[in-house]
Amino acid sequence: MTTNMKMAISYSIAALAVVGSISLTSTAASVTAGASAISSTTGENEATQFSTYAGVSLAVNDILKDATLIAAESQLAENAIEEVAVGPDSEYENIAIAQVDNYVYIRAEATSDSDYVGKLYDNSAATVLETVEASDGTWLKITSGDVTGYVKSEFVVQDNMDLAKEVSTRFATVTTETLYVREEPTTDADIIDLQPLGDDLVVVDEEDIDSGWVKVTCNAGDGYVSTDYVTIHTEFTVAESKEAEEARIAKEEAAKKAAKEAAKKAAASSSSSSAPAAASNKSYSAPSGSDGSSVVAYGAQFVGNPYVYGGTSLTNGTDCSGFVMSVYSAFGVSLPHSSSADRSVGYGVSYEEMQPGDIVCYSGHVGIYAGNGQLLHASTRRTGITYSNVNYKKILAIRRIF
Repeated sequence: MTTNMKMAISYSIAALAVVGSISLTSTAASVTAGASAISSTTGENEATQFSTYAGVSLAVNDILKDATLIAAESQLAENAIEEVAVGPDSEYENIAIAQVDNYVYIRAEATSDSDYVGKLYDNSAATVLETVEASDGTWLKITSGDVTGYVKSEFVVQDNMDLAKEVSTRFATVTTETLYVREEPTTDADIIDLQPLGDDLVVVDEEDIDSGWVKVTCNAGDGYVSTDYVTIHTEFTVAESKEAEEARIAKEEAAKKAAKEAAKKAAASSSSSSAPAAASNKSYSAPSGSDGSSVVAYGAQFVGNPYVYGGTSLTNGTDCSGFVMSVYSAFGVSLPHSSSADRSVGYGVSYEEMQPGDIVCYSGHVGIYAGNGQLLHASTRRTGITYSNVNYKKILAIRRIF
């Protein structure tokens, strides 16, 4: 197997229906200003000030945008994705996982005096290309995302398949218009949930993959989907290049400014008249304010209204991403009608920084953080728009608009 093939296998990401994603998993390290980091000159731990969003787990597509993950000119990606889809252990070969307080610098050369070209965050993955013995210790030449450079071997764990599986996520991306999630791995089993084209579901068991089924988790619980209608792939957190970090920080600042301006315009144009009422003739207040708490206050009015798959009406029926989209639309913010796409909107924050109005993304589901550990969301047909514990399922990403 060629090096490029191994690289493509290690980092293959199936084509998603949306461009870009940033995932914040519950296993990702928390990021706080002034946390211990690796010195830019010595490679030792030291207190470092940095963006509080720098440690957000960065999914491969968002970092690379339109770039291919591994050597696009080699045109191996498509075949590699097909190989990964059957879940071979070989996709974890030559993988090194960073085990640091926050991040380790990736150097242009195998020396601590060399300029850094990127950062490899805790639990992020890289493919090891070669080992270099230097006067100050052992260095590894690695490639991770769009970054190639050198890290000290003491800051990563190599060839640990269990750790690699633990820090990565297996996704089943929907490739059909409407995917049925069933109670058992058979077409005769009851349907427990529906998932739209392009959405991602976390794979929790591949025991039945040979018979054409994988077990996934969704808002309705765990169920099975046919492999005929999904593409299975692995996502690792990867390095962030120096240039990508600068662009991300600029994007975050621009997103904050644009969101605040949109919210102010929406608030200024809103009248005191009620929003359209549902069939019950219940009245709703127009949106006001320009922060996350205002978003929650507006969305909370619709608690009790129905869940409708594919819907976007806050009064007559909406699904989870339709609810988030429609609530934010009232504040002048345009969002996609997709829980997977919502993982790339705004900018990422850590679990510790979560505040009311933040968008919380799960496997096949999305909602709005209401504060006090509560999630405001269009949950199921049985409950409609309601509140749940924000930790009712593993969180994949937290995104902030305001």
